[in-house]
Amino acid sequence: MDLSMISSPACFKVNSRESWKRIAWNLFLLTVGNLIYAAGINSIIIPQHFLSGGVMGASLIAHYLIPALNAGYAYFLINIPLFLLGWFTISRRFILYSAFGRFGTIAIINPILAAILGGLICGAGGGIVLRSQGSAGGLDIMSVYLHKKFGVRIGSTATLVSAVVLCAGAVFLNFEAALYSLVYVFTNGKVVDSVLTGFNQRKTVFIISDCHQQIAAQILSGLHRGVTYLDGSGGYSGCQKKVIFSIITLTELSKLKQLVFDADPAAFVVVNDTMEVLGYRHGDLHDF
Repeated sequence: MDLSMISSPACFKVNSRESWKRIAWNLFLLTVGNLIYAAGINSIIIPQHFLSGGVMGASLIAHYLIPALNAGYAYFLINIPLFLLGWFTISRRFILYSAFGRFGTIAIINPILAAILGGLICGAGGGIVLRSQGSAGGLDIMSVYLHKKFGVRIGSTATLVSAVVLCAGAVFLNFEAALYSLVYVFTNGKVVDSVLTGFNQRKTVFIISDCHQQIAAQILSGLHRGVTYLDGSGGYSGCQKKVIFSIITLTELSKLKQLVFDADPAAFVVVNDTMEVLGYRHGDLHDF
């Protein structure tokens, strides 16, 4: 992006009114997300005797094995050490929001369709919750901890840990139900990642060309995207060249290729998937 386009006067301090608005928005996301997630669990997952992932999955296994044991009570007890982990390693604000977030059956005969729909509903709810500054508790806390410490994608953590729970479910419960649950868990993880980052996914483009000025001008005027010049040096030739760095959307990729190779058929172009882009003209900041 053109760094000169980013001006410092845009910086401001968040006043108390804005802070309360942010708190209200986060509580709204937690409420809506948990309602959607609960609807998916109660209307699809439990009636189909599927398993969920992580802590919820472990609670459901306990409930299916011992029907007298309420899954909610088991979920609460398992959450206690996870809340302590989050309190000391993530943030107290995150845990307080998460604590707030803890507070009819859809008739589907085909279990595959039920697993997919359950993943869509619960994934949407879980993703909305995680877009706030809290979580629904359980595996969400561990996922955010690993994301913060090691950059592990939240949906990937949920899928991996859930696979372990599903294996336990296959051993102690119904193997066929565990396989259907695997479809649910995979769909749920993908939807969570899409809700968290799908709206800000972009393509990162590096362009090496002797016609860098012409190409940069075309990107600025034709795509209305920013351009940053990076200094490059050929490892073999030792020649100094300017490398164009830009961030575009997927729909703009085809047009960018056309304008680059129209200007310089010998240009070298590298396109990378970018999980999320935040900042000027690309998305608003949301942190945990």
